[in-house]
Amino acid sequence: MKARTTAFIITAALAVYFVLLGGRAVVLIGTGEAVGIGLGAAVLVLPLIGAWIAWTNLRFGFTTEEMARRLADEGALPDVSGLPRRPSGRVDREAADAWFEQRRADVEAEPEDWRRWFALAQAYDLAGDRGRARETMRQAIDLFQVSKNQA
Repeated sequence: MKARTTAFIITAALAVYFVLLGGRAVVLIGTGEAVGIGLGAAVLVLPLIGAWIAWTNLRFGFTTEEMARRLADEGALPDVSGLPRRPSGRVDREAADAWFEQRRADVEAEPEDWRRWFALAQAYDLAGDRGRARETMRQAIDLFQVSKNQA
């Protein structure tokens, strides 16, 4: 819940910033001068791009939470509590790699199962590869959306 609250606070701060930035853009456009209009139009695009990025990230988070709740309800949420950890709290690298290999084999066995992709995304995250974890979670989300539409 802490991450969700933080995301909402940051999004609210961004919304205020976007409104203020949009106000400046309107003032610049209102000057009637070519330079002011050009700058105002360019500045007006920034809040639109920022809002799109914020919405995309919030939607990613909401969908990931929905998937995790569904897995928890099914009793299938990947459990990493038994993996050995370093003093820092991170999962031991060898254990994370072994867990990853099993999750990858699961995806290869059932590539259309969003649950397998969800677990693989978690495995990438445990291995410290955040970029691939996000990319893999996007694949899980796509498959999850398809499964929801078919139900």
